[in-house]
Amino acid sequence: MNCESGCETMKAVRTYSILVEPEPDGSFFVTVPALPGCFTRARTIEECQERAVEAIETHIAGLEADGEPVPEEHGAPQLISVTVAA
Repeated sequence: MNCESGCETMKAVRTYSILVEPEPDGSFFVTVPALPGCFTRARTIEECQERAVEAIETHIAGLEADGEPVPEEHGAPQLISVTVAA
């Protein structure tokens, strides 16, 4: 592929599942199970998706800057409920 000046470097495209949990104040806490330590907060579900993209990009950039491998998601997480006596 020929690229003239100003051409952006090709980046890998990755897909990650996010976990969106409601907070008592009505906002949401977002985590990325495949990327431990990657999280954000948002006021709406749409904002959760936007902020998750930003958080994931920042997290991956940090891993790469530190020479660490970037984890891939190996199958989507599953939400399973269990009942316990408490």
